[in-house]
Parts: sequence; structure tokens; C-alpha cells
Amino acid sequence: MKTFYWSLVIMLLPSMAYTQNTEKENEFTMSVQIRPRAEYRNGALTPRNEGESAASFINNRARLSMDYKRSDLEIKMSAQHVGVWGQDPQIDKNGRFILNEAWAKLDFGQGFFAQLGRQTLSYDDERILGGLGWNVAGRYHDALKLGYANKNNEVHLILAFNQNDEKTAGGTYYDSSKGQPYKNMQTVWYHYKSDNIPFGASLLFMNLGLETGDKATEDSHTRYLQTMGTYLTYKDSGWDLNGAFYYQMGKNKFVRKVSALMGSVQAAYAFDKTWGAVASFDYLSGDKGTGDKFKAFDPLYGTHHKFYGAMDYFYASTFANGYAPGLMDTRIGGRFRASSKVDMELNYHYFTTAVKLPELKKSLGSEVDYQINWSIMKDVKLSAGYSFMLGTKTMDAVKTGNHKSWQDWGWVSLNINPKVLFTKW
Repeated sequence: MKTFYWSLVIMLLPSMAYTQNTEKENEFTMSVQIRPRAEYRNGALTPRNEGESAASFINNRARLSMDYKRSDLEIKMSAQHVGVWGQDPQIDKNGRFILNEAWAKLDFGQGFFAQLGRQTLSYDDERILGGLGWNVAGRYHDALKLGYANKNNEVHLILAFNQNDEKTAGGTYYDSSKGQPYKNMQTVWYHYKSDNIPFGASLLFMNLGLETGDKATEDSHTRYLQTMGTYLTYKDSGWDLNGAFYYQMGKNKFVRKVSALMGSVQAAYAFDKTWGAVASFDYLSGDKGTGDKFKAFDPLYGTHHKFYGAMDYFYASTFANGYAPGLMDTRIGGRFRASSKVDMELNYHYFTTAVKLPELKKSLGSEVDYQINWSIMKDVKLSAGYSFMLGTKTMDAVKTGNHKSWQDWGWVSLNINPKVLFTKW
């Protein structure tokens, strides 16, 4: 809690001192988010076994964000408490209120900037790097971001180096089970857009340093995994088209050589302001367990909940029994906006493995996802959803559970997120 109080003081100081500042503008924004979500899990994340009881709970995000901005400087600090109702005692002397964001952005002019600290890394459609907003805690990185942007082009260089604690000796061994999932990272992202044509393109190259081996046996080394690819978009006359392709190579944390790929295409069309339709196909390569290279693609730190079914069977949770079969996901869906305050969508997914596994068919099953959103008032939205999965024997093998058992999941969430802006000219 002390961390939060000091953060509040630091953020308020520039705001209280703005009358003596010679900059043209000083802007201070404060936003509050309260987001409880009740869930009924009867086969979410992992299929349930026959006779296994459903689980129910209410989780909650309580977040306070403060942002100070002037022409050459922006500072953001955000603190949150996340957990499940009843998790903390009534009298709690060890609260879990932590800073989830703490960064500063320096604008050097002519489009150049530097942003450093704990921050969200969210790029393109979030398949490789995403903020994971669905998760109650979200996802954040400790990084330095250097960038340049003009009317049509934008490029970012992201650098990170992680350690478990301050050291005086002993090298730079990093235990990723206690912190960030990588030891170091170097990422370059480039994006092109034009006001004259409805086309956009991005290029991404990421080099991850993964600590392998055991420090106790002095058999630890940093192995490097590279991910590179492109994301393309086209929006015009009601059409929203996008596609992505990524390739992975290098070595993973299990010290296996990697050669893997993923591809996706999506076409959405808005018939009018009320009705819309979407169709998409995703392919993430898998590994048969043979050969000298590991061929299962890892989508790393993306927002997987957006793409591979709302029940989070794939990549938001792991495969079981040593399998890494990859995934092919064919989706069709529709959107209906009943009014300016109410909209809903329905999606159908058909899942198969990307590789044929011995003595198993490729079909994993079908999932149906429904969601409705209601803007009750300004800054207050009520959302609810229901999903069910019809699995197969192959699903049982690679995810455990019993496909003959009914698998479903439902949730209701209230998102209260007001924002207050103070400006001094």
C-alpha cells in the first residue's frame, strides 16, 4: 500500500506545479476501473472428467490509473488489486495492491521518443504481443521502447533485460519461473499506413533470450528464439480484411531447435450498422514428436482469448501428456447491434490438430461462443457470455477430460471505468 501512496504523490506533483511550467499544456488524467466478473466453469480451460463438479467464483479488478502529459513528457502510473471475492481476510495487513504500470515517455521532437518502465506491449491484432485485457491481471513487460513516427510510418525498438534481484556476483542466471518468462528481448516493429489507400502493413522481428539448464549444476545457458512475420490489413466499403504470417526458429527453453510457422486470414463484412458477419482461419504448426526440429509454433505473449475460442482450451492453457499438435481453427460468426447501447455476437469454431497424431483423428471438436454487451450508462457496461464445447477422443488425449461429459462455461461482468481529465493552458 505504501507503494501506491508514493505513486499517487509522484503523479500529483507535476499536476500541482503546472502554474509555474512554461509548456503550452499540462494535462492530468485519472481513471478508475472496477470490474467484477462472475464465472461458472464446467469445462473451461481444461475439459472436465465424468462426474467432476462445476466451479463458480467472482473475480475482481480494482485499478487506479494516473497519467500526466505535456508536449515533451508523459508519465503513467497504474495500481491494481486483483483476485477472487473472499480470497483476502476481512482484516488484511498484507494487501496485494501493486503497480501494474509505471512508465515515462520522453518526446524528443521530430517524431522521436523513448518510453521506459513497466508497460503494456500491444501490437497489431495482438497475436504475438498483447495486453491480455480479458485476464483479470493483464500482461505487462519491463522494457525500454525507442520509437519514431511520421504520417505514414512508425518503427519501434523494444529492449528488455531481466534479473530476479540485485546481485553482487554470480553471473546473470535468471529463473523465469519467478518473474518474466524470458531473460532478455530485442524486438523491432514497423508499421505503414496511408490516408489515401485503405491498406496497412506491419513487420515484426523478435529475438528472445531464454535461460536454460540448472544453475545448481552450472549447466545454464541463454538460448535464443526468433519470431518474425507480417500483419496486413485492408478496410473499405464495409469490408475488413486482415492476414498474418509468422515464422519461428532458433532454440526454445527445452534446448530444441525450432522450425515452426503460423498463418491467419480473416474477412469481416458490415451489411449495415446493425448486421455484420465474419469468417476466419488460423493455422499454428504442430509437432509429431519425431524429427530433429521442434515444429510447434508458440504464439508467445499474445491475447489468445481473442482468437482460439472463448473457453481458452488452446494456448491460453497448455496441452497435456507431452503433446504439441498445433491447431487449425475455422470460424464463422455474426454480429447484431440491437440499439446504440446493446450489441451481441455469435461465433462457431471447428478445431483440428495441425498434425496427424498416431492412432488419433485430427478433429478436436466444435465450440459455440455467444456474448452480449449492454452500455447501461456512461462509463458502465454489462457483458455476459455463454460457450459450450463438443469434443472428441483426440481432445481427451491432448487436453485430458472426457468428451462425453457436457462442457460449458458462462460468465457475467460489470465494467465501471470513468475517466476525469484536468487541463491547464
